[in-house]
Amino acid sequence: MTCKAETYPWWDIRAYDYDLPKELIAQHPAVERDQSRLIRYSLAKNTIKEGVFKDIVLYFKKGDVLVLNNCKVIPARLYVKRADTGTKIELLLTKEEGEGEFIATVRPGHSCKAGVKLVCGELRGEFTEILPDGQRRVRFEASSAAVNAFLEKEGTVPLPPYIERPKGPSEASDRERYQTVYAKSGRAVAAPTAGLHFTPEILKALKDLGVTLLEVTLDVGLGTFKPVKTNDIRQHEMHEEAFTFTPLQAELLNKARSEGRRIIAVGTTSLRVLESCLDEEGKFRSGLLATSIFIHPPLKVRSIDALLTNFHLPKSTLLMLVAALIGDAWKDIYQLAVKERYRFFSYGDCMLLEDLR
Repeated sequence: MTCKAETYPWWDIRAYDYDLPKELIAQHPAVERDQSRLIRYSLAKNTIKEGVFKDIVLYFKKGDVLVLNNCKVIPARLYVKRADTGTKIELLLTKEEGEGEFIATVRPGHSCKAGVKLVCGELRGEFTEILPDGQRRVRFEASSAAVNAFLEKEGTVPLPPYIERPKGPSEASDRERYQTVYAKSGRAVAAPTAGLHFTPEILKALKDLGVTLLEVTLDVGLGTFKPVKTNDIRQHEMHEEAFTFTPLQAELLNKARSEGRRIIAVGTTSLRVLESCLDEEGKFRSGLLATSIFIHPPLKVRSIDALLTNFHLPKSTLLMLVAALIGDAWKDIYQLAVKERYRFFSYGDCMLLEDLR
């Protein structure tokens, strides 16, 4: 791997660039969820070890708290037509705002003005507003329940743009595998991909070991795909994402912290929830309902002891988050991953970053 990040200050976007052969971008998941490869990195020891995800239970101990994002991905991409011209339009329904009313990204968007009517089978709708960020407000001639039922039948799982699929209803395999086995609630338009490797058997083994599984819900939104368009990353603004964090969850984590037990986050979304709920004294607090936190160097993450995460895009906010955790060690890990032909991004392999505090 050629790393382009050698000579730039932390705030320069070029400090988070690297070369990745296109063929290493995973187009499909591993045959079995737990067969993904795993790199284990210790910050305290500065050691890198390779393994397979199915062995991850060996890396846990009784008393650990594993934080999982149980958000559910919906098949929110819909291919519709303009009722007047028949022009094909791609909608991605990013947020439900009211009865039968949704916020959506639109492609192509140049002719999708307020008043334009839409049709998709028996579903009818109309653009009612163009929002400042370019998204549209869409009002359907149906209840929200009916729209969501239609999405389940005709919608497409909103896979990232680097995963190539034909237009139309999702493949059955994507509907199953672009979803964690513990997905329960929420309305996410992207999966918390670090959790895709878990199986019910692994989760049971962790429970039997004495690991506490703590579920939070953060609806992963468009921000996970939003590129950084400024050379100075300090000028980048994150999309706001909603989450839930209860007093009981805060109490459980504070107790674990006071007893010296480890807190391990599954994925960057779980970490963003935890870091957003930590006060100046290092205590977890409930009550926040959304976060736009941007974790990057030289910020220090205080909420976790370890993170399970996939391999991220060059110059992405997620790679910057990893750099905030382990510094320039990310370059060595990624260099090894490229050399050994690991699979990258959402359907790819993963790494466990340990001893972070």
